[in-house]
Order: sequence, then C-alpha cells, then structure tokens
Amino acid sequence: MISINNLTFEIGARKLYDEANWHIKPGDKVGLIGANGTGKTTLLKIIVGQYKPTSGTVSMAKDIKIGYLNQDLLSYHSEKSILQVAMEAFERQNQLHAEIEELLQKLETDYSDDLIHKLSDKQMEFDALDGYNMEFKAHEILAGLGFSDEQQERRLDQFSGGWRMRVMLARILLQAPDILLLDEPTNHLDLPSIKWLESYLQAFDGSIVIVSHDRYFLDRIINKTVESRKGKLTTYAGNYTFYLEEKALREEIQSGQFKNQQAKIKQEEKLIERFRAKASKAKMVQSRIKALERMDLVDDVDDDNPTVNFSFNFSKQSGRHVVRLEHVNKAYPNLSILKDAHAVIEKGDKIALIGANGKGKSTLLRIIAGADKDFSGMAETGHNVTTTFFAQHQLESLHLENEILRELQAFAPKHTETELRSILGCFLFTGDDAFKKIKVLSGGEKSRVALAKALTADANFLILDEPTNHLDIQSVNILIQALQQFEGTFITVSHDRYFLDSIANKIWFIEDEQIKEYPGSYQEYEEWMAKRPAPTKSEKTAPKKEEKKEKPKTGQPGDEQKRQLSKLNKELEKTEKEIEELEEKKRKTEVELADLSIYNNEDKLKNINSLYDNTKKELAAKQAYWEKLAEDIMQLED
Repeated sequence: MISINNLTFEIGARKLYDEANWHIKPGDKVGLIGANGTGKTTLLKIIVGQYKPTSGTVSMAKDIKIGYLNQDLLSYHSEKSILQVAMEAFERQNQLHAEIEELLQKLETDYSDDLIHKLSDKQMEFDALDGYNMEFKAHEILAGLGFSDEQQERRLDQFSGGWRMRVMLARILLQAPDILLLDEPTNHLDLPSIKWLESYLQAFDGSIVIVSHDRYFLDRIINKTVESRKGKLTTYAGNYTFYLEEKALREEIQSGQFKNQQAKIKQEEKLIERFRAKASKAKMVQSRIKALERMDLVDDVDDDNPTVNFSFNFSKQSGRHVVRLEHVNKAYPNLSILKDAHAVIEKGDKIALIGANGKGKSTLLRIIAGADKDFSGMAETGHNVTTTFFAQHQLESLHLENEILRELQAFAPKHTETELRSILGCFLFTGDDAFKKIKVLSGGEKSRVALAKALTADANFLILDEPTNHLDIQSVNILIQALQQFEGTFITVSHDRYFLDSIANKIWFIEDEQIKEYPGSYQEYEEWMAKRPAPTKSEKTAPKKEEKKEKPKTGQPGDEQKRQLSKLNKELEKTEKEIEELEEKKRKTEVELADLSIYNNEDKLKNINSLYDNTKKELAAKQAYWEKLAEDIMQLED
C-alpha cells in the first residue's frame, strides 16, 4: 500500500531518519510511537508529500486516497456552518448536487430531451455515490464527536481551536479514505468522543496510522506498533501493551548479548596484551586484533523509562477536610452547571474529575482553586491547606527570557540547585538542557517545565487541569510516578484513561447539576457505569458500590426466595467452572506467547494474540458476572 525504503531525512546536521524502512499493508492499524523529537509528525508529512526526503523513496499506488489529520488544521477558518464544512468531504456529490439544481432550474423553461437525459444521468450518479444520505452521514459523525444539532448549524469560526479540530476530523472521516494518518486525534476530545472514535476506527475497513500518547486508545485500535527511535523504524506485531512486553524481551536478549560480547572483548584484549611483545606470537596477535576490528559491536540497552524519585516535603500537613463545597450554584447564560451542589475533598484523596466537555469540569476546578468567585454557596478551604493550580493557560505565565533552571529557582527559592536539576532531570531536561531559554521550547517541553514548577511548590493540595496535554507517553509515565509518590491531596481533569487509572482513588463526575462520587479506581468506575441503569433526574445522591435490597417482611425466607437462592447458587457453581476453564486457557496461551519461535510467524502470532485478548475479555466478563451473582446471593440471604 505504502512502501518506505532506505529513508533518510536531515534537519541541518542532524539525521532524523537514517535509511529507515517501513511497509504499510492493507488492513494495517498501526500505532507510530516514540519520544518527542524522534520525527513521528515529520514522517507523516513525508508520506503525504509535504516534506521531501534527503534520500530514499516513499512509494504508493497512484489512486490511493489519504486522510491526514494534523495540528496545522487548527488554523483553518470558515464562515460556513460546521455541518457545511464537514460536508465539504463529499466533493463529487456536492458538485453533482449543484449541477442537478442548475438543470432543474433550466427545466422550468426548457423541456428538451437533452436536458432531461443530462438530469437523469446526474441523478443516477448522485444516487450511486449515496448523495441523498451525505447530510445524514455528516450529522451522525458530528454527533458522535460531541456536536448537538444546534451546534451543527453554527459557524465554524464561532468555535475554539479544539472544537474546530473535531470538525476537521469529521470531514476527514467522511471522505472514507483508503488510509487514515492521525496525528494526536484525541488531543481535543473528551472521554465520550474518544470512545466513539475508538468504535469508529475499530470498524474502519482501511489502513490507519496513529500518533498518540493515549495508551488505552492505541491498545483498543492498533494491531501493529512501529517505534521511531535513533533514526530507525522498528515494527512490533501487536498493540502497545504487546510492544512493551516484546521490547522488554528483546532488550533482555540484547543486554545478554552485550554482556557476553564485552566479556569476550576483554578476554581477547587481555590475551593480545599478554603476548604482544613475543615475536613468536606476533601473527596470532595481529589476527586477533583484526578480528576485534571486524567485530559487529552490540549496543548496550538504553533506559528509555527513567524512574522518578521526588521528595515532596511539605512545611505543614493539611487538616482532614481539604475543601468543602456546600449549596454551590453556578451558571452561564443558557447553561446551568451546578445547582445546590455539595462535595468534600478529604486529606489523601486522589480524585479524577471526568465527563464530557461542557459539563463544567474546568469551572469546578477554578471554584475549588478560588480562581472563580462568580457563584453562590460556599467553597471553603480547610486548615493548613496550601494549593498549587496547574492549567494549560499557565504556560503563558512562563517567563520566556528565563532559562529553565532560573524559572524554577525564582519559583522555588528554598530548593537547592542540585534538587531542582534532579527534578528537571526527571522531566527529561538533563545536562545543558537546564540552561535552555523558555522561548525556544516546544509546547510539550513548556508543559513539562510548568508541571515541574507545580511539583516544586510547597503545596499539600494540587489542582491539575489537563496536565497530560502535549506530553508524550514517556512524560506521562513520569507524571504518573510523581503523583503516585505525592503524599498530599490532588484533583485532576484528564481524558487520558491510563493516567487516570494509574493515579486516582476516587472518581468525580457532574450529573444532573450535582457533583457525584464513585469511591474507587477509574477501571472500577467504568465497570460500574456499564452495569448502572440510566440515571433519572430525581437521583441526586452519590453512587454506592452496593445497593441493599429490601428484606422480606417475614422473618423466614419464603418458597420463592428459596427457589431464587437455589437457582443463583447453581449458576454461581457453573460460572466458577467456566472461570477455571478460561484461566487454564489463558495460562496455555501465555505459554505459547513465551515461545520465542512464534515471533517469526506473524499470522500465527496475530491469531494467538487475538485468542489471548478474547480470552482475557471473556474471563473479565465472567468474573464480573460471578461478583454480581455473589452480591445477589448475599442480599437474599441477609
């Protein structure tokens, strides 16, 4: 489909790619990954012809249709409605529609056979291209990406950059290309829209190449992973989780080869040095020296995943109640956010605030932080609470002429230079990077500086609004490790589900103008939501993990209750046996995956990976069903 052969691309004296190779086949769904600065976006631009390679070739079929979503589309402006902009995808259908309208006008005065035949031909082609459904298709995709019917009629230039990017994504999807190149498609999407896009891409028939820092998003869509690293492109025959496991295995083998080779080199050098002065051994010594010079050296494994070891020292501990919200009312013109809402943040809470855009997540964070005072009710900060608030707009408050180290020194004067440089090292600013000026940094690098500042503050309560935006996977992992070591309290808004599942012990969401709480991890919340009945307006209380059923009025269980218990216990036993069988099936599949020879057979590896993933999903579903049965039995026996 697309073949990249011996690609070299230079920027100044630096080789971003050095004789890299990659073949994209029909049906491939690829995650293109790598640290910031390794050339992922550049490679997509080379594929679509925006950049020319220094050497090498990019070849593809002449009639291939490419849909390319990139961050440059943020600059697109139009006075048309977003529905009209999305429908620009139907180029030929729109042209036919205009021609049909013109012919219909002419037919009002001219009834010639020639005009009637032309009209018939145009209408047949329009129908064959499904032109009569193009508005419905545009409505459907825009709705999936979070646009209401009313919003679809508004002009594109009335929306912020993030929402305009969604329209560009809708237009590209409507073009039905042979291959989609998507550069950070989830950056401007909320969780419901990300889930909709996942479903759409899973069903997409063409090929896909995705650059994304969202691990969950990649795992649910891709069947191959290509890593851009040190000028090369390395392919792994599985999703992102598979890539991590396979890379760890490859690095273990490489590390062993490196150690063995180094031991051999030392042994040879010792032998050469011992006999170098003996004339009788000169021929043998020269032979071994030449053999060493010809040896293909194995590189040692680079550690791409630095560990973080922050030392968060608060000058004071907060009281039990960090923030109390009582009778809070907040509204904008034509939009009510909170109505008589109550919530409490307690010491040690790690809260993820989630939900669709427009529900008021950032507004609630500003109320908690004291940055928004235009509301009624009470938002009270507790005893000894010291707060740091991180939001994307705070990147603008960085002093552009400051060096990175100087920026942190001015913000956190109590820290020594060694401590600050250690923190910067954790955020990938090593060596002389600490002396770079803020003005030369990329958006992702500025985000890392701002996050480093937030984490050096003498604060026992962190408020983080979309902290993972513009961060690559490596940087997100660093932030996760830092927050896992943070002993204070925090609340964060993010659409990165891996990040949320790694750091949160409570989930907040806004529903029916109330702040509701789920007391568990993000994954547990997702499972609870999947089983939860649709909420009604009258439901104003926070969700509970268990709902007690009403006890029978009599002291002894009746016949009907006994029959139900017997039926449930039989079903429980049956489910336990099915779980045991699935666990054994999963174990056998894991043994097959541990066999290194399988990685030479892509089709067999793909089938076994698919079997393994399906078995895990089936096992998780059975375990959830067992838990439901157990709860029902306990409630009936109570």
